Amino acid sequence: MSESKSNKLAQLIDVGCVFRSGQVETHALRDINLEIETGDYLAITGESGAGKSTLLSILGMIATPTSGDYVLAGQSVKGLTRSQIQQVRAENIGFIFQAFHLIDHITVEANVQIGLKYLPSGSESYKKRVADVLEKVGLSHRMSHYPSQLSGGQRQRVAIARALVGDPKIILADEPTGNLDSVTGETLLDLFDVLHKEGRTLVVVTHSESLAARAARSMVIRDGRLVGEGHG
Repeated sequence: MSESKSNKLAQLIDVGCVFRSGQVETHALRDINLEIETGDYLAITGESGAGKSTLLSILGMIATPTSGDYVLAGQSVKGLTRSQIQQVRAENIGFIFQAFHLIDHITVEANVQIGLKYLPSGSESYKKRVADVLEKVGLSHRMSHYPSQLSGGQRQRVAIARALVGDPKIILADEPTGNLDSVTGETLLDLFDVLHKEGRTLVVVTHSESLAARAARSMVIRDGRLVGEGHG
């Protein structure tokens, strides 16, 4: 499939997701239709268990829809092999997790470089790309430190740097302020605002009303269905 001339970056088409355990079926997502354009800043809110994380996992190609289709950067992901999925994910998607998922026994610099693991080395060195992105998030002076030497806000900024270093088309964030105090969380949201103004595409799942209000648009998921949309 060739990429559309529109700004459409990602599209979920009639997506459903069913988890089975023995004879029990749990419908995590039902009939999801969603379009994300380049430069979008979308917050998805909802109660715990509503399907937010499942939806983000499908957008991040961690989970596979039971039905429907997912088109990313003009390409359907149906039928891709595991290695193809890894490559498409590395080229297009950056992740930010609530729990940071940093590796404690390696430095900040090495943690960020993990974001380049599946990408070929280009003319710009890995070290320069890592240094540039750490400067962007205000942590260039912490490159040789270890995660245990950082505050929660600093660790989350390392996670953001790791998501950015591969220059992904879309950044997915799962409750990025969930483990932070309110002041540190607001600082993080300021950084998200900067990334959005730079033209980055952001999709965030959150319980935070403050985050949802600052996004360009927000959607509500309830019982596995998208039921409403608003604009920041």
